[in-house]
Amino acid sequence: MLSRSVRSSLPVVSALLLACFGLSPQSFAQINSGAASVTLNATLAETLTISATPANVNFTLAAGSTSVGSAPVAITSNWVLGPTRSTVKLYAWFATPTAALTDGASTPDNIPSSEVLGQMTSGTPTTYTAFTQSNTIGSANGGLLLFTQSLSSSNRESSRSDNLTLEINLSSQPQLPAGNYTGLLNLQAQAL
Repeated sequence: MLSRSVRSSLPVVSALLLACFGLSPQSFAQINSGAASVTLNATLAETLTISATPANVNFTLAAGSTSVGSAPVAITSNWVLGPTRSTVKLYAWFATPTAALTDGASTPDNIPSSEVLGQMTSGTPTTYTAFTQSNTIGSANGGLLLFTQSLSSSNRESSRSDNLTLEINLSSQPQLPAGNYTGLLNLQAQAL
């Protein structure tokens, strides 16, 4: 055992040793630098896309009557939109309503868009409706609004699938000559 005098002199001896070796109790404490900051920037761009299959729909026309397309057009709409958007709309339209389909002859015979009808039971035209609307997309008197989807915080990133069935009604054109008629139906979505 150490004597009382030795015990009482231990703190003094410890301090002297630390001083002799240039060490202080503070030299064992941690040192922190100042804080540095990095700004992070991330952008999620708005997107709005559609796809449609099949690429071709065939009709077996009958003079003066209605013919249904060979298959429905399966349309998938996808979007990632910002909080200022309130609605997504899908339109279908013909560039030339007076000749939605044509035989391409030098003096062409045409099927106007008023004789082409579309139906989308999950959308706006739940019954067959002629492509005669004037919308914000497409040509005047040659379009059809297929759906209007309201947006909220729960569906700003979403998708939907719809089937568009088509028919051609030749009842107002019973003297249309036999031939091969082709046309291009355009589909386009819009976010408002």
